[in-house]
Amino acid sequence: MQDKLFINGEWIASASGKMFDVIDPSSEEVVHQVSAGNATDVDLAVTAAREAFDNGPWPKLSGAERAGYLRAIATEINERLDELSKMEVLDNGKPYPEAKWDIEDTAGCFEFYADMAEELDANNNENITLSMEEFTSKAVKEPIGVAGAIVPWNFPMLMAAWKVAPALAAGCTVVLKPSEMTSLTALEFGSIAQKIGLPAGVLNIVTGFGVDAGAPITAHPGVDKIGFTGSVPTGSAVMTAAARDIKNVSLELGGKSPMIVFKDTDIEKAVEWILFGIFWNQGEVCSATSRVLVEEELYEPLMERLIEETKKIKIGHGMEEDVLLGAIVSKQQYEKVLEAIERGKADGATVACGGGRPAGIDKGYYIEPTIFTDMEEDSWIWQEEIFGPVVCVKTFKTEEDAIRMANYSRFGLAAAIMSEDEARGERVAKAMQAGIIWINCSQPTFTEAPWGGYKQSGIGRELGKWGFENYLHTKQITRYVSDDPWAWYIK
Repeated sequence: MQDKLFINGEWIASASGKMFDVIDPSSEEVVHQVSAGNATDVDLAVTAAREAFDNGPWPKLSGAERAGYLRAIATEINERLDELSKMEVLDNGKPYPEAKWDIEDTAGCFEFYADMAEELDANNNENITLSMEEFTSKAVKEPIGVAGAIVPWNFPMLMAAWKVAPALAAGCTVVLKPSEMTSLTALEFGSIAQKIGLPAGVLNIVTGFGVDAGAPITAHPGVDKIGFTGSVPTGSAVMTAAARDIKNVSLELGGKSPMIVFKDTDIEKAVEWILFGIFWNQGEVCSATSRVLVEEELYEPLMERLIEETKKIKIGHGMEEDVLLGAIVSKQQYEKVLEAIERGKADGATVACGGGRPAGIDKGYYIEPTIFTDMEEDSWIWQEEIFGPVVCVKTFKTEEDAIRMANYSRFGLAAAIMSEDEARGERVAKAMQAGIIWINCSQPTFTEAPWGGYKQSGIGRELGKWGFENYLHTKQITRYVSDDPWAWYIK
């Protein structure tokens, strides 16, 4: 496992020489150390990325040539699938099958954007019909420049790929800052870059804490674009810092996503998707459907089955067979989730299931899957993101009531609708104030489809062609083609 910063194609120690611990959340033990980068290191990385963009070959390569590098990255990831998946379990605490799924998606993300880079070659001259025949005009796409990518800890390698892959495909150079809680797999991008011969400075990786390494990236005048995924308060700080230089910014922030379950829904299907919507990845998912609204007639039988199945979820080390709920990523997040549970209790909500540390597990940051009921619509636990295995369940009477309750939030990342009535599903989807809507499912995420939210859940879209366009400028080129003189001043 790497422990240094990756800058200008080389592994270097941080300017301060300081290191910080990598802690296995399942055992609470220190398993590694990595370099603690700071503003000096960020400046080195940005300078390398700037040089590689301004004077290097990368942005001048054809899309097909860049695609070759991206496919080589995907190949390396696939060849190291088991190793990288185990590293993700060690660093993040998630179950191995989930980690493997994430790493497979990471490779797929690079493959997808390799295709996009190739398509850019063929489609990068969009002719524009003008109102004056004396002129022709076209729109062309060009890379924005140096991109700063700041990514969270819940999907460490995959979230990095969501930014690095489209940025590289577009011809940008990148300074990547992974979360200090989960730096291991992100650093492996440096090893892969070296192996495939990615030109020096095209990808740089600075590990460290947000205030020391993240903030200097957002404030650096040599950075043209910031892609950030994380909390709303940090996103606001990123946006404020980027505003000083009018940087291009895309933000994917928090959520408190609703799931509406209508009475015509099969209970077994509803329970499965409720469980997947909140307990997958320990509930450490920005789009987790953590507010569940159930039509009154279905509430009691559904709750009976939901509690029954929740109690069956196997909790434990991510490498143990059949484990479906691993450790919370860190002590800080573990304590935050437990505090949220206690606040819910203090506010009068009922713990229908879970609510504490699993019996028989004495070490590691483990929390039982928890179900709350009987909370007020304005209560903290119903309104605020917890980012852990905690779901709140309320009833509704009418479709209109469900829509109002679902949209009553400062967030608008995602929403799910469960109903056998296809027309109702489409109707309610249209009424949801959220960027991602699932019908009869929750949480499926595809590289091909846009990802992003309304309201305080962010600005811009990642994934698909939309994520690619995040890293491209659009330039107009207009030509005067008439043989006749313009004759405005000179007659």
